[in-house]
Formats: sequence, structure tokens, C-alpha cells
Amino acid sequence: MKSVSWKLDGTYFENCSCNWVCPCTYSSLTSPATRDRCQVVLVYHIGRGQIDGLDVSGRTVAAVADTPKNMLDGNWRLGLIIDDGASAEQHEKLAAVFSGQMGGPMAGLGPLVGEVLGVETAPIQYSDAGFKHSARIGSGIEIEVEDFVPPQEGMTEPTRLTGVFHPSSSTLTIARPTRSRISAFGMDFDNEGQSAFSAPFSWSD
Repeated sequence: MKSVSWKLDGTYFENCSCNWVCPCTYSSLTSPATRDRCQVVLVYHIGRGQIDGLDVSGRTVAAVADTPKNMLDGNWRLGLIIDDGASAEQHEKLAAVFSGQMGGPMAGLGPLVGEVLGVETAPIQYSDAGFKHSARIGSGIEIEVEDFVPPQEGMTEPTRLTGVFHPSSSTLTIARPTRSRISAFGMDFDNEGQSAFSAPFSWSD
């Protein structure tokens, strides 16, 4: 039996430039974005995790991507931001996992990435408060999304997609961004009111 070299458990949310709800996601990347490009930020907070025996619990990583209208066309531009609370060793291990170098879900996206924009360090404030999820990353990124609960009387649970192909999870909660400002890796975009998702994630390899 293969031993697990790393395992991460935590929560994630994302915010992209598609109209609500992003067809790239609900179609498992087979439908085109609603705009000429898909510009997205995915934020992962590790509640508990280890990589090659190194504890990385409490660390947060963001992935910023700019992709063609049809994501399966490849040539993604992708950059990573790791929170500045990570030690040098944690930073190295997290970069290896989130770039797909150590296998796992991100490795499955590797063939789609045409340009790596770099790995940066910044202070990251991450919050999960009920159905609200937010992150402030350095001075360039500020996002808040809220899980969508149908407004009909008696509806208390948010709407979820199941059975999707996505690196975070096969079940995603549909959300709406209430605040969104992104400036990173030479890109500037505002996705407020566009598409968002959230979910717990559990990765290993």
C-alpha cells in the first residue's frame, strides 16, 4: 500500500469573472466562460495538514489564474500567493503541492498551464463565518463571498453542485461575491457580483 506523503484538509472559496453561475464550473470545464477570458482567484485555508511530515496547519494559499474562454484550450496563466506566516520550509512544501509538483488535484490541471507567473508571499487574512467567506491578501486582493440560500420560506441550506470535476471538491456550494477587488501578477480585475463557490477540501497523495 502506498504511504501518504502529504494530506491537507480545510476550506476554500473562489471568485471568477463569469456571470453568476459560472458555466466553466458546472460543466466541469467543458462550457466556455461568459466573457472573453476567465479570471479567477481561489483561496485555500488549511485547517489541518502535513507535507512530508511537516505541519502546515493554519496556512493559507491563493491561486490567481487568467484563462482562455474555453478552459480546456489550456495556456492558463497561473500564480500562487502563500501567506507570510509560513516558514521557509513550509513555503517550499506548499508551493510544491499547489503547483502540482507533488501530485494531487493540482497536478491534474498541470497540462492546462502555459505560463507560471510566480510564487509570491503576502499577509493573508482568511475568515469563514457561517455562509460568509472572505480574504484580504496583501494590499491587492480583497474578496468576500456569501453562500446562496434560496429565498423561499423554509429554505435554510445553500444550493450545491454535485458530481463536478474541480480540484477543490466534487461538491461545491454556489455563492455570490459581495466584495471583490483583485490586483496581482500584473492583472487587475473586479469580480463583484459575478460568480463564486465555496467548499471544504480534502487533498492527499
